[in-house]
Amino acid sequence: MRYKLLQEGDIQVCVIRHPRTFLSKILTSKFLRRWEPHHLTLADNSVASATPTGYMENSISYSAIEDIQLLSWENAPKYCLQLTIPGGTVLLQAANNYLRDQWFHSLQWKKKIYKYKKVLSNPSRWEVVLKEIRTMVDMAVMSPLQGDSIHQAPLEIVSKLLSENNNLTTQDHESIIVAIAPLLENNHPPPDLCEFFCKHCRERPRSMVVIEVFTPVVQRILKHNMDFGKCPRLRLFTQEYILALNELNAGMEVVKKFIHSMHGPTGQCPHPRVLPNLVAVCLAAIYSCYEEFINSRDNSPSLKEIRNGCQQQCDRKPNLPLRLLHTSPDLVSQEATLTESRLKPVIVTSNEIHVEVERNNTANQKMTANVGNDSEPNLIDCLMVSPTCSTMSIELSAQADRILGCYVEILKMLSDYDDWRPALASLLQPIPFPKEALAHEKFTKELKYVIQRFAEDPRQEVHSCLLSVRTGKDGWFQLYSPGGVACDDDGELFASMVHILMGSCYKTKKFLLSLAENKLGPCMLLALRGNQTMVEILCLMLEYNIIDNNDTQLQIISTLESTDVGKRMYEQLCDRQRELKELQRKGGPTRLTLPSKSTDADLARLLSSGSFGNLENLSLAFTNVTSACAEHLIKLPSLKQLNLWSTQFGDAGLQLLSEHLTMLQVLNLCETPVTDAGLLALSSMKSLCSLNMNSTKLSADTYEILKVFL
Repeated sequence: MRYKLLQEGDIQVCVIRHPRTFLSKILTSKFLRRWEPHHLTLADNSVASATPTGYMENSISYSAIEDIQLLSWENAPKYCLQLTIPGGTVLLQAANNYLRDQWFHSLQWKKKIYKYKKVLSNPSRWEVVLKEIRTMVDMAVMSPLQGDSIHQAPLEIVSKLLSENNNLTTQDHESIIVAIAPLLENNHPPPDLCEFFCKHCRERPRSMVVIEVFTPVVQRILKHNMDFGKCPRLRLFTQEYILALNELNAGMEVVKKFIHSMHGPTGQCPHPRVLPNLVAVCLAAIYSCYEEFINSRDNSPSLKEIRNGCQQQCDRKPNLPLRLLHTSPDLVSQEATLTESRLKPVIVTSNEIHVEVERNNTANQKMTANVGNDSEPNLIDCLMVSPTCSTMSIELSAQADRILGCYVEILKMLSDYDDWRPALASLLQPIPFPKEALAHEKFTKELKYVIQRFAEDPRQEVHSCLLSVRTGKDGWFQLYSPGGVACDDDGELFASMVHILMGSCYKTKKFLLSLAENKLGPCMLLALRGNQTMVEILCLMLEYNIIDNNDTQLQIISTLESTDVGKRMYEQLCDRQRELKELQRKGGPTRLTLPSKSTDADLARLLSSGSFGNLENLSLAFTNVTSACAEHLIKLPSLKQLNLWSTQFGDAGLQLLSEHLTMLQVLNLCETPVTDAGLLALSSMKSLCSLNMNSTKLSADTYEILKVFL
């Protein structure tokens, strides 16, 4: 039978003292006497000392208890416990057998634990000490009591012993670790013991103790720890353990097997805390690499100093807007002269295209504001200003370089698990790395594999994390885009990220507008190289009227006509524009209802058959249309009422409708597969006055938000 260890206030008794015999009775609620942390308190009850009744005036120390026995003789008081102390005995009477046994085992455990504290606080011979530790561990393991302190108290005694004795041999270290191993199966090691384990991992990484004893301990930490902030030494111990595994002959293969054991053989990891804890360990280890580097440099510039230095050396401005120039030999000779003038355009040359940057007043004001601002500038902006800053010379020590390589490799391993990738992308979305790491070419080059895994994942919750957490803050998309500090592939990863983002519900004006404002030059350059995704991007910018400047539109058209794929897609765009003009020409019906079972193709053929400039009411109820038909619906300029009842119209379609159908007043989404993600986009449709969302996956929170905006 298992018993709970008694805590302060659990034992409440009244004892009656006599020179030879002590009687007891159950303490009523009127007389409460508590167990103190180190003493059994039995106080006076103001009863005459001549009588055989009364409470003890002084408390009894646990160390003063000579023996504890259960009364078993005939006619003995029921449920009594006998304590032998100097000068006599004390009888404690409980209410039942279970409570009496609980008292008995608790008093025995308390008595023994104080004995071990005393013995191990003044060690003489380590053979005796090791024997006492083993006996104490057996006592804790075999005890019928349950509670955190049953195993934690012996661990704390050993932890204190090790912290006060630093002259132990390696053999003594391993013997103690093996002796306390049974206590570590279900308990986290105390902080001082973690320091001892860390030291052993650093000094003896190839010891079998690391594999046989530390592995289950670290596995338990990763599975059950909730917050490394409260237990930083647990994180440090886990970090040193993984580095010790990396020191084995097989190296990263052993680490890979350990990570796989933490994930499990199935496709879904059964322990939700493993991934966040592993990521926390990796981030702390990577930060420690650059922390040592910073501390070793006396003249390490701050971000503000780097930013000011960049402007003095290069004084480079944002590339808005861009104007294509014809290749001319004179341009190369003029470049040096143009860069000397702060008011003239800068010619940025490459072997394929010459781009002239015309700075507008907005860009100048933005840069001026950043120069005069005393706040810490954004690192990515800082490093994008000057190519010299993006190649900052960072030389890590050999040990720090090994640590960096190990933990970046672990991040790669984590990104290979499909079930972990969404949570990993979310954890890394804020770019939780030090600024020196982002300026370190080796780090960003190694981390590129993780970002590629995010960009290749078709799930929206994964690749959406490539974008910044909030407006005004850079994300991985900006970091690995052309001109970003981590871009080293001429925009291949950038094109891959744009492709996956455009393939989801991010084919919106907002996303295209951000590309036009910040990355139009790289998009045009990649389009010239025949990248189909960038050609599609430029066509969409023209189709959705993202570009207002006529010169810039002509530049985009010239870029599209420079390649075969661009020319073909631009011709298709022109055909769609002619069809759109015919579709939006005034005339045609004002109301239209498609037959049930109609498809997206049927709707497309119908709308291409004539003019629908007057169409105000369209019913697609009980048809088989999907979100793909939104491409055709947004071309109806006068549409005010749209019925999508019992269709397969989803979130991606709502994203398009919310940005293009500004005149829509009535929308029926009853029995459609839309979710909160798509419904929240409708909050921008100010003209919408009637919205049916019955039998959808609408949540209460989204409903409250829509009530405010609509």
